[in-house]
Amino acid sequence: MANKISILSTRPLETALLEAAKAKDVQIDIVSFIDTSPALTAGIKDEVVKIIKQPTAVVFTSMNAVSSVAAYINGDKPDWNIFCIGNTTRQLAARYFGEQSIHTVGNNASDLADKMITGKQIKQVVFFCGDQRREELPGKLRQNGIAVQEVIVYHTISTPHKIDKAYDGILFFSPSAVQSFFYANAVLASTVLFAIGQTTADAIKSFTDNLIIESERPGKDELVKKMFQFFKK
Repeated sequence: MANKISILSTRPLETALLEAAKAKDVQIDIVSFIDTSPALTAGIKDEVVKIIKQPTAVVFTSMNAVSSVAAYINGDKPDWNIFCIGNTTRQLAARYFGEQSIHTVGNNASDLADKMITGKQIKQVVFFCGDQRREELPGKLRQNGIAVQEVIVYHTISTPHKIDKAYDGILFFSPSAVQSFFYANAVLASTVLFAIGQTTADAIKSFTDNLIIESERPGKDELVKKMFQFFKK
C-alpha cells in the first residue's frame, strides 16, 4: 500500500486491529453510528431469569444480546443448546455460558436458520434479540414449523454524525449503522464500502451504487482483513 489509506469504521475496533492497520499504512478513524442499551424492565428480567432455569434451545445473532442476557446469570451455567452466528457472538456465548453449550454456528442469521431447519431436532427456540432485529431467522424458522419465542433484551439507538472527511473506504457492521450513517451523509463515488454480511450489503445498496465488498464470514477482524486485501491490490 504505497499511499496511506484512510478508512472510517462505524463501530469500535480492537486495539490489535488498529495496530495491524497502522503497520500497513492504513489510518482507521472510529465513529460509532449506533448505540445500544439493555432492556431492563421487570417483565424482561423475570422472563430471562425463568428461561435461565430451564433446559432450552436459544438463539443469539448479536453480541449485544449475549452481553444483555449474561448480566442475569449470576455465575450460573444454564442448561442450554445455543445456536449462534460465528466469531465474536460465538466467542462471547462460549465465555459466558460455557463452550459445551454451543450447539450450532452459522455464518449469518439466514445460514443459521437453514442449519437449524436441516437438523430437524428443534421444535421451539427462544430468540434473544434487539428491538430492530431482522426477519430472516425467525421468519424462516416459523415457516418451517419451529416455534420462536422472541425476547427483546436490548434497544438499538441511532446516533448519526456528519462526516466532513473524504475516506477511501468505510466499514459497516449492521444495517442499523448503515441507515444512521446515510441519514446525515453521502459518499464520494470513489469510496469503497465494506459490509460484514449480505443484509448489511443490501442496506447499503438502498442508499448508493458505490462498490460494496462483502465479508464471507462474520466478525470484525474478517471485515478488516477483507479491507486490507482490497487495498493491497
